[in-house]
Amino acid sequence: MKNYFDEICKKLKKEIIIEDILIVDNSHKHRGHKFFSSEKFHLHLKIRSLYLNSLPRINAQKLVMKILRDDLETKIHALEISIEK
Repeated sequence: MKNYFDEICKKLKKEIIIEDILIVDNSHKHRGHKFFSSEKFHLHLKIRSLYLNSLPRINAQKLVMKILRDDLETKIHALEISIEK
């Protein structure tokens, strides 16, 4: 799992200037839900980025989701994005 989270960080840092990123795995909170799959993650990305902060919030989130598009189809079921200053 840690290797996969490192892969996410590398993908994002390749496209965006990021000062810091924390990935929180909230998958355990969703066990028992109707569409829960142990093969897909529920993640919360806490990103500190001056660049993303310079964009409108919706555009910053769209950019992150665009970069992780393939992962959203295969490995990520839910994604929460917090862009911090």
